[in-house]
Amino acid sequence: MDGVEAVDKLMSERELLIPVHGGYRHLKSFRVAQLVYDLTMRFCDSYVGKRSRTHDQMVQAARSGVQNIAEGSQASGTSKKMELKLTNVARASLEELRLDYEDFLRQHGLPRWERTDPRRQSLVDSRPATADDVARWAKRLHGEAEQGGRSGPGGLPKEIGASTTSTTSTTRAVQKPPPTYPEIAANGALVLIAVATSLLERQLAAQAGSFEKEGGFTERLHRVRSQNRPNPA
Repeated sequence: MDGVEAVDKLMSERELLIPVHGGYRHLKSFRVAQLVYDLTMRFCDSYVGKRSRTHDQMVQAARSGVQNIAEGSQASGTSKKMELKLTNVARASLEELRLDYEDFLRQHGLPRWERTDPRRQSLVDSRPATADDVARWAKRLHGEAEQGGRSGPGGLPKEIGASTTSTTSTTRAVQKPPPTYPEIAANGALVLIAVATSLLERQLAAQAGSFEKEGGFTERLHRVRSQNRPNPA
């Protein structure tokens, strides 16, 4: 065996032992989780007190989602078990963040949009790639609501969750105010978190299937050693 053949054999064994890994930037789950992180930073700076413990918890939960997806991808080359563990931590972190956004809406008397609300789908259909894309969607949604005549002559109520009323000569009808920016931003974040967690659940199922079928580093090491063991004479 000449030098070139020896190197080729060594490289093929290395690829078999440690498969290609670390391409997390191409994972859709990573990109959506990163968008959630950027959006959460903006949301907390705007609507949650910067000295509040909730501010730090929400930002850290969002960051944990991103970081653990990346770390799991990096670890996959030598430990499928660790990849599964870290991906599951990412999913759990985003679930924690989901509860924080739901708490914000509840505590401020703001509605959480139903799963069938067309505004949820409008965000998904807009395919936002950056926090600025989400901001443009929110501005458009807010403008459409105002143009619908639901805000009244005074525009948006300043207080979060405030209501407006319309009086006629015969009846007093309570009008539903247009959504405030905190309502739109929190519900938009919940939509993106739902997308990210759905992607992670599929990712976990694929990782578990791969681990069950191919095993981890120990199993690959055993196969390589078995292939290289000289045949008995």
